[in-house]
Amino acid sequence: MTAVTETTTRDLLAQIDDLRRQIAEIRDRVPEEKAAIIVFSGDLDKLLASLVIATGAATAGLETTMFFTFWGLSALKKKSVPPPKGTTLKEKMFAMMTPSSTESMGVSKLNFFGMGASMLRAMMKEKNVSSVEEMMALARELGVKMIACTMSMDVMGVTREQLADDIELGGVATFMGEAARARFSLFV
Repeated sequence: MTAVTETTTRDLLAQIDDLRRQIAEIRDRVPEEKAAIIVFSGDLDKLLASLVIATGAATAGLETTMFFTFWGLSALKKKSVPPPKGTTLKEKMFAMMTPSSTESMGVSKLNFFGMGASMLRAMMKEKNVSSVEEMMALARELGVKMIACTMSMDVMGVTREQLADDIELGGVATFMGEAARARFSLFV
């Protein structure tokens, strides 16, 4: 091999290595087939909207994560599980003021002491729209990952025992790990 050929070959190999590094860097910045949704609201209509988006994303093939924080934790509560003994007065008051499960959630507008939620549920049934509880079950069947925010649990006095068994626990770092590579992230 001549000196010119060796130099050209070395230059080409160096260029190929450089292109591989550039492709790897770009690949690290390209979103994956993921969706990430923060559920902050404990309102029936907003939870329904987030579940419609989550199940739609999962059906479209996106790995979907829902991160429930503050009022959104009510969506993950087991029905009729009271706060444990040793709960502070403030935590008991919060438990009384927040929905005990999806079934006791109000709507964000025109709730009128629960009448708005009852009307919405009735209209959904008349139109053959799945209930929030059915949508939660569907989301689970589709493999939607549901994470309860541990900091919000601590602040609001919600214990692991009060939440559905299949719920993961995690903090904001857990959610950020999911959202960092998602095609889209939403806050509901």
